[in-house]
Amino acid sequence: MNIKELIKERTATHGEFSYHASTSQGLKRILRLGTKWHTLPTTVQESLEMIMHKIARITNGDCQHLDSWYDIQGYAELIIQELEDLKKGF
Repeated sequence: MNIKELIKERTATHGEFSYHASTSQGLKRILRLGTKWHTLPTTVQESLEMIMHKIARITNGDCQHLDSWYDIQGYAELIIQELEDLKKGF
């Protein structure tokens, strides 16, 4: 697949890049308004930002594209595992 075909395919599932970028950056700005944002571990910050990225794809592209939903679940699961390990003392 060449780059033009890839972009066409991704636009169908994720929406126009400029719209996605605007939505994604807006959602990430909202995260930073949280009073505890600056104290969150980088893993939590990144997970939340990636979830916003996936939400932006869903709201600008194909909401039935399952990979986006699985990715959201996956980023949340990474933090759940990290927190459970901390609880256990790992």
